[in-house]
Amino acid sequence: MARILIVDDEDAIRRTLKDILTYEKFKVEEAKDGMEGLAKIKKNSYDVVLMDIKMPNMDGMDALERLQDIQPDLPVIMISGHANIDNAVEAVKKGAFDFISKPPDLNRLLITVRNALEQGHLVHEKKNLQRKVNNAAIQDMIGQSAALEQVRDMVDKVAPTEARVLITGDNGTGKELVAGWIHAKSERSDKPLIAVNCAAIPAELIESELFGHEKGSFTTAVKQRIGKFEQANNGTLFLDEVGDMSLSAQAKVLRALEERRIMRVGGDKMIAVNVRVLAATNKDLAQEIRDGKFREDLFHRLQVINIKVPSLNDRREDIPELVAYFTEKICSNNGYPIKKFTKESIAMLQQHNWTGNIRELRNVVERLIILSSGNIDGAMVTKYVNPDAYSKPGIKDFINRFSSLEEATEYLERAYNQDSL
Repeated sequence: MARILIVDDEDAIRRTLKDILTYEKFKVEEAKDGMEGLAKIKKNSYDVVLMDIKMPNMDGMDALERLQDIQPDLPVIMISGHANIDNAVEAVKKGAFDFISKPPDLNRLLITVRNALEQGHLVHEKKNLQRKVNNAAIQDMIGQSAALEQVRDMVDKVAPTEARVLITGDNGTGKELVAGWIHAKSERSDKPLIAVNCAAIPAELIESELFGHEKGSFTTAVKQRIGKFEQANNGTLFLDEVGDMSLSAQAKVLRALEERRIMRVGGDKMIAVNVRVLAATNKDLAQEIRDGKFREDLFHRLQVINIKVPSLNDRREDIPELVAYFTEKICSNNGYPIKKFTKESIAMLQQHNWTGNIRELRNVVERLIILSSGNIDGAMVTKYVNPDAYSKPGIKDFINRFSSLEEATEYLERAYNQDSL
């Protein structure tokens, strides 16, 4: 049963509308002004809102604007006893589904409500479809290790919320992929995901990049530019390597998060923005705070939830699956027949010290595929992968690499002979 909220300060109008809609099998609730209506919308779920324009405390136009920040996809039908073209145009520009005059024509009212419900249903279906498409497209975080499963579990919990997330981990672990997961599984998945690499932008340009600028605001500002916050409006903004941001830019980001408004460089007016911010860093921000390089108040704003992405050294059991995935992708992209890695070569890769994490592994797999004339064996790994970068496993770890004493003996004899040569 569809749920409808009527927001009107006139008791008689609310009662009339409620009687009509209840008779048509809708579940109806009431609010006497914009403030009460917004409070109910924040607390409950509605399919359509009918809202008067002229009301005390907060009128319908103001409530409509605020509603766009809370639930931009909720259909709102504006009603007024002082209807005119200007009001109707203004209401639609601010996001209203339609505008009808009071007292409403019964047929017009019911048709408009049903059309609004249909639009809401279509928007919901579109989001579900988009989410399914996105979920199918983000399966590139390969592996079944316990460390990776913890990340997946965290993503599933935080993605449907509006909570800000700080993603931490070493370079090459896939922090940007986790940000993509969160966005794709969120209610904002059909809106843009805008990424900013804070480390790659000069300090003097980062504010212009984030907030945009007006023409003539500085020497090279030959035309107006829309910043990343505005580009990400109603979507997600991903601040990659946020620890490299200047203190000046940090202060403005903090203000934007607190006020949900930004000002372009050289501008003189505030612009409302509705973005979910995700951030990532490979730095120890607690140490950066102690060193005076990062604002503690911004840190607490960004880290409502922290997701730590494990290094490849902490999920070595995922390496065979990752190698298979990269091999298929690289061979397909280059028109090569699919090459295979021997058990020995995989075991050697699992003992490598992956300081560059997933990114390094992909580069190594690509190098071995390009340089090999056939399948990749242990000798290829020894020849083309840095021999000084292997971890030093204990006896137990070394023994567990082999299924039998015979296999271990063959491996040691081969390694000894190669070293002698």
